[in-house]
Amino acid sequence: MKPFTTQAHINSLQGKKDEITVLEKIDNARQPYYIIEYRGVKCTAIFNWFTCEYYADDVYGIVKK
Repeated sequence: MKPFTTQAHINSLQGKKDEITVLEKIDNARQPYYIIEYRGVKCTAIFNWFTCEYYADDVYGIVKK
């Protein structure tokens, strides 16, 4: 997957949108999720197929590696 930028709802901004960079897709059995970069921090995000929007968790979903 080639990295790309898009808008996402950001947890630390109480759901307001900001720009993220989607780096990688992780296929989970229950729901796929994404490794994204937001303001220099790698964290997780999901894509909601009903709203066609990303939701990034930069509070509890920080990727440490």
